Amino acid sequence: MTEHLDKLPFEDYCKTIFNKDALFDKPEALNGYRVLSCTQYILGPCAAAYLGELGAEVIKIEVPRLGEPMRHCSPYNETWFYPVSRWNPGRGTSPAFQGANHNEYFVTLDYRKPEAKEIFYNLVQKTDAMVWNYRPGTFDRWKIGYGACKEVNPRIVLAWCGGFGGFGPGRNWASYDILGQAKGGVFSFTGHRAGRASAGFPSKHTTWIMDYSIGMLVSTAMLGGLYWRDTVSGLGNYFECSQVQGSTRYTEYALPLWGRSGIVRMRWGNWDTEICVNGICACGLTSYPHSDHPAEKEEGYICVQAYTDEDFANLMNLIGRPDLGKKYASHDDRVEARAQEEIYPAIEEFLKDKTKEEANRIFSGAGIISQPLLTVLEAANCDHFLERGSLGWYDDPYYGDVFTQKVIYKMSESPPRLKHVHRPVGCDNEEIYQRVCGLSSDQIREMEAKEVI
Repeated sequence: MTEHLDKLPFEDYCKTIFNKDALFDKPEALNGYRVLSCTQYILGPCAAAYLGELGAEVIKIEVPRLGEPMRHCSPYNETWFYPVSRWNPGRGTSPAFQGANHNEYFVTLDYRKPEAKEIFYNLVQKTDAMVWNYRPGTFDRWKIGYGACKEVNPRIVLAWCGGFGGFGPGRNWASYDILGQAKGGVFSFTGHRAGRASAGFPSKHTTWIMDYSIGMLVSTAMLGGLYWRDTVSGLGNYFECSQVQGSTRYTEYALPLWGRSGIVRMRWGNWDTEICVNGICACGLTSYPHSDHPAEKEEGYICVQAYTDEDFANLMNLIGRPDLGKKYASHDDRVEARAQEEIYPAIEEFLKDKTKEEANRIFSGAGIISQPLLTVLEAANCDHFLERGSLGWYDDPYYGDVFTQKVIYKMSESPPRLKHVHRPVGCDNEEIYQRVCGLSSDQIREMEAKEVI
């Protein structure tokens, strides 16, 4: 088999060893590891869910009956993924919940009640790793912090992730994605450049990208803690991650630039400060002239790249501006702000009577790198994403057909996978509390009646 694979062209080799239809025929990298997710919203939940993609058994603990707030804080939760739980048949779960809570078991537990502590410690004793993102010190006030967990299970790897961290002047401040972007300096150079109609107004990323990306850093740290425990020390680890400080990781070269030269990086819109041409240009026509949908009625946009001197001259000739090709023949000349202020409007003048698809055909035909900006609908029907299995339909056992993101990275021998999008609140109380904690059905019913679980 190996000899056969070695003779395949690289594309066929990749298709074979990363076959998306054979994911469930292979073992999982983290099979046998158990993770407790004592989390809410995005940052903490996705850190645990990423480990679930790799095969860890992730148990999410939520507030009894209603679940965590993220189930209820974005549109369409009353009509999508209904019901939220058997106790609340008239309430639904938001589709935003699934992006950070897939592949998990869902149990309920009221940490504050005395009866709940015994159940919680029972879970901790049989758990490899835990992540929480309640406000700093909350679990310590409830007498279930790291010190208490460590006594029960010295091998536990515990991650606390929150807004400003567990110490420092801002330790008691709450945070969320947009605040993290603002505090970390990311906003300072995102948005329209000064001088346009918006006068340099900053712009946030529409999705909770800071939470998702920093959640990935937390899961990476948890893997490091597990490796250190299992191969070096035999002991657990406790660490914390500040979402706000984490956002500084995405300021790129802005901090060393200031430290070295005193230059403060500012907003420059959809154009590149280091490469020209490398930016987003507006096309004048919509791709869907007969559509009433706002996303389709809007004119299109296209990313254009022609930063070598040869490609730039080619581009300027193509749009009928060879004078600019000669004026800014050197990259050092055209990357200057004043040059870009002249170059990009000239490109948009050429595009004013074209759709993004027409523009892409023209650019590609001339050997210019370009990429139309896709809407979500267009991305959902993109052959590249569908063939690779990073997007697609999933027949969830609870909710039926769901179109969703799947795992984007590939592993040949122990591939990650999507098992389910999410489940109702307390859906797995019986299985987890019986299988892991040894509770009987009568004990579970009694705890539910008291709203302990």
